[in-house]
Amino acid sequence: METDEQYGIDQAGTAAASAEAQLARQSFLTSVFGWMFLGLALTAGIAAYVAASGDMTAWFEDHPWAFLVMFVGQLGLVIAISAGINRIGYSVAVFLFALYAALNGFIFSVILEAYTTASIASAFGVAAGMFGGMAAYGYVTKRDLSGMRSILFMGLIGILIGLIVNMFWASSVLYWFVTFGGVLLFCALTAYDMQKIKQIGASGADGETLRKASILGALSLYLDFINLFLFLLRIFGSTR
Repeated sequence: METDEQYGIDQAGTAAASAEAQLARQSFLTSVFGWMFLGLALTAGIAAYVAASGDMTAWFEDHPWAFLVMFVGQLGLVIAISAGINRIGYSVAVFLFALYAALNGFIFSVILEAYTTASIASAFGVAAGMFGGMAAYGYVTKRDLSGMRSILFMGLIGILIGLIVNMFWASSVLYWFVTFGGVLLFCALTAYDMQKIKQIGASGADGETLRKASILGALSLYLDFINLFLFLLRIFGSTR
């Protein structure tokens, strides 16, 4: 029979292990949000600097291929990080994420030129509030959101198709349908990604795996916030 002393030792060991696991989860989440905010700061900083340095809208009009190259490059970087995270090193993942955020800064410099500062600030504030609320929901909810994966994927494909079609059709009805659909989609993706990140932090994976997972998690939340902001800017944005 287990003695009271042995029982106390076991309880103390369990409590210590639980505290250590909680500390590891908190450290992982701090790393995820730290990289995400650094990515956003890099994007915003480059966008502001480039916008203040010259007329990027005119430059992109004179060099239309540059926008396409940047878009393809960004897509390639997202695929490289997402699909190759288990094969690349942590430092490489950090570099690719930073490069992606920097390229985004050049594209966002056009947005800073096209929209008024007040409307950008309004869209950013609303995006921050909605993102924070959905991230908190994804973290605290007991509901398993993994079943939403296929629905969210189909929704993302639908939004992309709608955006492409409306480039040629120019329908105001489709424009607003895609816009509000995009807001709902990326709110849901924020909650979904946040729950997945929480689960990774609680998985007990080794340190190197968690370090690389923090970059992938930061990229997911970065994309959720950026796209949510862009769709809200279509609602609140006022052109110059």
